Amino acid sequence: MQNPYTLSYCFKDLRYPKKLSFFLIAAALSLLLAGCSGSKPEAPARPPAPVTVATVVQKTMPMVLKAIGNVEAYSTVQVKSQVEGQVVRVHFQEGQEVKKGELMFTIDPRPFEAQLQQALANLARDQALLENARRDARRYEALIRQNLVSTGEYEQYATKAASLEATVKADAAAVENARLKLEYTAIRSPIDGKTGDILINQGNLVKANDEKAILVVINQIVPIYVNFTLPEQHLPEVKKYMNRRRLRVEVAIPPAEQYCSVGELVFVDNKVDQATGTVQLKALFQNQDRTLWPGQFVNVSLILTEQPNALVIPAQALQVGQQGNYVYVIPADRTAEARPVELDRTANGSAVIKSGLKSGEEVVIDGQLRLYPGAKVEIQNPSPPAIGSERPS
Repeated sequence: MQNPYTLSYCFKDLRYPKKLSFFLIAAALSLLLAGCSGSKPEAPARPPAPVTVATVVQKTMPMVLKAIGNVEAYSTVQVKSQVEGQVVRVHFQEGQEVKKGELMFTIDPRPFEAQLQQALANLARDQALLENARRDARRYEALIRQNLVSTGEYEQYATKAASLEATVKADAAAVENARLKLEYTAIRSPIDGKTGDILINQGNLVKANDEKAILVVINQIVPIYVNFTLPEQHLPEVKKYMNRRRLRVEVAIPPAEQYCSVGELVFVDNKVDQATGTVQLKALFQNQDRTLWPGQFVNVSLILTEQPNALVIPAQALQVGQQGNYVYVIPADRTAEARPVELDRTANGSAVIKSGLKSGEEVVIDGQLRLYPGAKVEIQNPSPPAIGSERPS
């Protein structure tokens, strides 16, 4: 039989934890009731969100197609020698601009001077023989009329005179050929342009019309071309506006794009590249300041037409949501309004809006991350900045 005191002692140990749990639960309920019985503190009011705004303006905006272009020389000439000989003098410096007809190289002229003198001597000799043959032919012509000589004798002298006439003509042609070769010893620039590296220096021997014997390459850079391509879906627009007027083209040099030059579209290729789905175009620039350089990459803007009275905002005002484009408009009560807009296009950092805005309204261009519909705002720029500028005509 178990000792009752032992059982009592065991039950006593089990009761203490139950009492402790009861007191802990009671204390937690008391704290909870105390918290519920008090008043809930009010959340602090949000301060106005600082924003930068711009005014919706109405102005003329260009319709522009953009592309990457490559500058190409107006014309390129590989200067070669048309006669064989030694280069005895170079008359220009590498990279120098030369004019059409300016002397560039001199080939040793002495062999060609000797050939010319020989051709002149041959011509003089044969001219003298011709004069003598003509006199004999005239004398025998008179004698045959008097029946003093036979017809065969007369024809012999007449034939000799005619043969010498042909010889004299051949000699005259040889003289002109020798004189032309002598002129070829003075190699002159065929165009106005800028020279490149001198590929064959003084003292070297060159051959006539050798494909590898290029003396220098001249690039004409005033005026100059810019080649670029556009997707074929833009071809109908380009052709449409080309039929109305000359299309203006602007180029800017990346990355700063501070320089801008204006030219005109002069060429549209007669086929679409099936491999890329693009069409090649070419614009002409006067390039009087020599800023555009052959082989240079530039950003091209082809201006198709200009849209008057377009609603324009800075492109950074546009936001994209689940329902499409929208902007934050700030009315007179300085509360943000999220308004959906229909975008027409973007150009030069500005966005042209089809619908959703009115001229004179203020839109947020910086600080949109802190905004929500109905949010109070504090405008940081009381005088809104101008949106772009009119494009010069």
